[in-house]
Amino acid sequence: MSARITLAVAGRVLLQLRRDHRTLAMLLVLPCLLVALLAWMYADVGGETFDRVGPSLLAIFPFVVMFLVTSVTTLRERSSGTLERLLAMPTGRLDLLVGYALAFGLVAAVQAALAVGVGVGLLDLDVVGAVWLLGVVAIADAVLGTALGLLVSAFARTEFQAVQFMPALVVPQILLCGLFVPRDLLPRALGVVSDLLPLSYATDAMLHLSRSATTGEVWRDLAVVTGFALAGLALGAATLRRRTA
Repeated sequence: MSARITLAVAGRVLLQLRRDHRTLAMLLVLPCLLVALLAWMYADVGGETFDRVGPSLLAIFPFVVMFLVTSVTTLRERSSGTLERLLAMPTGRLDLLVGYALAFGLVAAVQAALAVGVGVGLLDLDVVGAVWLLGVVAIADAVLGTALGLLVSAFARTEFQAVQFMPALVVPQILLCGLFVPRDLLPRALGVVSDLLPLSYATDAMLHLSRSATTGEVWRDLAVVTGFALAGLALGAATLRRRTA
């Protein structure tokens, strides 16, 4: 793995994103709009409902958006032959995936800052813990979505197939992460499955920050999310194909 090549790949991805205004708007604006929509939905129900649900969705929105954009973008580059040309040069698979992760990670940092800023600053989302740590967890969630998006793109042949992975990998995590039913109230078998899913730990970290100023459990959950993201990148590098067969 070469730092120079990795940074060159990241720079190329960022340049492409800057030219793609629709994708950039989806990455940066859509999570903010979804958080605002959520606050509007609960405006007449009571602020405590938004305070309960909002932190969880600050974990889920970046994860989902980055998963979709990364999987579709990577598959598009493979089908167009871009990946084949890059890998024909002195570019290793790990260089390529880490470069993508760095580029989308930077976008994720901006995305998280905007979403947390809108939620806490404009919509009065009540957070007891450190707001900056809320942003760190949101960035980790987005990087996790990027890693899983890169991974599933290796198994899809078309962009439509890449999107079809969402019901298999993303929706179950949303259902079992504690957003709808607290994880300790899930049936035993589903609780075990929930313990194996990374989004559960991301949601736990956000909920803990919304209720407590202590950070020990947050850092533990953040380490688990980071571990899953690194594992996803490693598996993505191992399964990356040059072209769509």
